[in-house]
Amino acid sequence: MPRYDAPIRDMQFILHDVLQIQNYSNLPGFEEVTPDLVNAILEEGGKFAKEVLYPLRAIGDQQGCIRNADASVKTPDGFPDAYKQLVEGGWPLLSVSPDMGGQGLPHIVNIAWTEMVSSSNMAFGMYPGLTHGAYQALMAGGSEELKQKYGPKMASAEWAGTMNLTEPQCGTDLGLIKTKAVPQPDGTYKITGQKIWISGGEQDLTENIIHLVLARIEGGPEGIKGISLFLVPKYLVNEDGSLGERNPASCGGLEEKMGIHGNATCVMNYDGATGYLVGEEHKGMRTMFVMMNEARLGVGLQGLSQAEAAYQNAVDFAKDRLQGRSLTGAQAEEKPADPIIVHPDVRRMLLDQKAFIEGGRAFAYWTAFQADLEHKSPDEKVREKAADYMALLTPVVKAYLTHKGYECANAGLQLHGGSGFTREWGLEQIVRDCRITTIYEGTNGVQALDLVGRKLAANGGRAVFSFFADIDDFVATHEGNEDLKPFLDGLQSIKAELQEATMWLMQNGMSDFNNAGASSHDYLHLFGLTALAFMWARMAKVALEKKGSDPFYETKLKTGRYFIDRMLPDGAAHLAKVKTGAASMMALEAEAF
Repeated sequence: MPRYDAPIRDMQFILHDVLQIQNYSNLPGFEEVTPDLVNAILEEGGKFAKEVLYPLRAIGDQQGCIRNADASVKTPDGFPDAYKQLVEGGWPLLSVSPDMGGQGLPHIVNIAWTEMVSSSNMAFGMYPGLTHGAYQALMAGGSEELKQKYGPKMASAEWAGTMNLTEPQCGTDLGLIKTKAVPQPDGTYKITGQKIWISGGEQDLTENIIHLVLARIEGGPEGIKGISLFLVPKYLVNEDGSLGERNPASCGGLEEKMGIHGNATCVMNYDGATGYLVGEEHKGMRTMFVMMNEARLGVGLQGLSQAEAAYQNAVDFAKDRLQGRSLTGAQAEEKPADPIIVHPDVRRMLLDQKAFIEGGRAFAYWTAFQADLEHKSPDEKVREKAADYMALLTPVVKAYLTHKGYECANAGLQLHGGSGFTREWGLEQIVRDCRITTIYEGTNGVQALDLVGRKLAANGGRAVFSFFADIDDFVATHEGNEDLKPFLDGLQSIKAELQEATMWLMQNGMSDFNNAGASSHDYLHLFGLTALAFMWARMAKVALEKKGSDPFYETKLKTGRYFIDRMLPDGAAHLAKVKTGAASMMALEAEAF
């Protein structure tokens, strides 16, 4: 039957052995981050995910959310109680500043916890996940008054948060927003308009919901430069912190979706609702991007987490399901057939999943670690480099991990054969849930355009050239290590392909923007492969040093060698397609399609 067990051993390997976060005790929040503390958090988090959240996964999918006649929303059975346990356990406060009642632990520790939540119950995890993003945006752009009034209860997730961007006529092109904000004599604004696809826009988990809403102040500039950000609470909050009257912000309907049924995806109607400006007038996108970038990293992690859930169940099935005999002779002679894990093509599917998941997890955690360095390092150069990496890598984490994560979910279903197509085995839900990750928070195509159109050229290409230099330094440092040589050779090869693709884009993308657009998808995938090759080289270095002390490390090396042999060669195809440019892609007249 379907199950989920947090991959704690692999998380420990990345945190303690590869990133060695225990060695950064000089940074704020890292002072007490000992392996014992982190392990305790992982163990308890894994238990919560398995025992509380995972049993609600299928229930949430089958029941979905219900909009009542009074526009309130009922979430699936068990969700309110699980959410209460989440808040009472203090889980949302892991990485929140002590000033807001949090534990002040590093962001990277919270990332591991977030992965567990998403793997066990993706729809549920979106409620606290988006709340944390809204909290971060408030902390980045809100006035001190708004921070003190709303921050603590959003930090603890006692009050939920949402992100309101999309409208019926605009998604990616937010310059088309029509929601308006009318200034009031008391300094507030009246917000009127409709937002769609608002995750958690209405629910029965929290007593208040804090909506962050993009709107255009009356008379403001047209386009993206005229958009402001507003905090619009479901219930107004009195000076003493108690809840006041209901704001005219209501759920006009629920979307009937392919997956994530347990999350309430709402049409939100704002009918002169009271809102408070967050940040400066007409500069709302600047603050909202704090939440959007946080959300994009979270979505990348969702893709990885669904791959993990699919992989675990695929492994169980492959070991138990008896079909046919091994091509080299019976492996289980006492049984009527061999378990399907003996078949090479089944192993291909499993190893494609395993090699991606372990490399992708290291990449996601390493990127999250950059956020800690950006905000906490006393060294200005370290902070600058970490900020560069966060900007450069966010679209890669989001798009590459969700694309490959969805492929892994499908591979898990495929491996189950006909059983995977039925509800009983749980794989079809994983596929449906995972599908949205390549679409929301900016489609993967938009992420690729962001990477080649904005991130590569930023600061004269400083971030990408720093990334290349880090790879070169790693290879040079370990040159002569014969055991590590396959990983170093693979890393050097894929880095050279990415460098060639980068130079091609810099030379040809500006002369014809369609070249950049046509090559962006393959460039992003080439970047993702390079990032995973870097992570696998780093993991292999550690595994070689510790080999013999634990079978875990030998397994890690064998998985890494599969990545080098069977997955890394895809880089050559991506490079060839990058250099093809836009000519054949743009040749057909629209009428010819």
